[in-house]
Amino acid sequence: MQPIIIVLIILVVLVFIALIKTIQVIPQASAAIVERFGRYTRTLNAGLNIVVPFIDSIRNRIDLREQVVPFPPQPVITQDNLVVNIDTVIYYQVTDARAATYEVASYIQAIEQLTVTTLRNIIGGMDLERTLTSREEINAALRGVLDEATGKWGIRVNRVELKAIEPPTSIQDSMEKQMRADRDKRAAILQAEGVRQSEILRAEGEKQSAILRAEGEAKAAALRAEGEAQAIRTVFESIHAGDPDQKLLSYQYLQMLPKIAEGDANKLWIVPSEIGDALKGLSGAFGNLGGGMPGFNTGNKGNGAVERREEPPVD
Repeated sequence: MQPIIIVLIILVVLVFIALIKTIQVIPQASAAIVERFGRYTRTLNAGLNIVVPFIDSIRNRIDLREQVVPFPPQPVITQDNLVVNIDTVIYYQVTDARAATYEVASYIQAIEQLTVTTLRNIIGGMDLERTLTSREEINAALRGVLDEATGKWGIRVNRVELKAIEPPTSIQDSMEKQMRADRDKRAAILQAEGVRQSEILRAEGEKQSAILRAEGEAKAAALRAEGEAQAIRTVFESIHAGDPDQKLLSYQYLQMLPKIAEGDANKLWIVPSEIGDALKGLSGAFGNLGGGMPGFNTGNKGNGAVERREEPPVD
């Protein structure tokens, strides 16, 4: 009985192993390559799959999701013979599990080496300044070459990104000094422009102020002249309305003489000839004033001339 039990146990184990090898569960976004006696048979997709145990074997399980692979910094020589270190990141996706398994031994290593060689070819045709400012151009060129080369491997390169472009330390110092000088230059230009604009605005303000002041003075002078003219017109009309006689006019002329004589430096004034007539009228009205008023001499100066005569000081 014992040999029969042992045989039954062995058969159960074999059946269990056969069931395990027959039923293959493939996760979502994955694929498996099936070989029969070492030869490719089919590709298992996601879900429950049945294979022939001990005849079919799973060669490779491949993740079909998009993968991100960073590559270490690579030294690259630019057109102006400067060595720069460039970090790259590749975003790729397996589209054909069979090609990715049989067309290339290791597609990760193949993509890395292809990236390095292509990057050296692209950067070798650019100088340092263009390399630092042409990331998009380098990414597009690198992606085009990689996508074309990896298509037969069942790989699609979605994106290529340059993480960092590091020039030599001496070049970095020179670039920092140049950038600092450019910033100082722009600051000086902006400051000078600000001063110039300020001076222009100040001059414009002074000009407008002078114009407004002149206009105000002109209007004030015009208003004063108009007021004086109106006052003279009113006085003239009042005088003529009152019909003054010769005596009143003579008296008014005499009242104006002290104002004309104001000031120590006044020696000679030209006055209207009516002053003499006024004096004569007053002489006839109030008595003999032939001697004239004290301190004034109307003789020998012509008609209308009055000379101020200084009296000697009294001790």
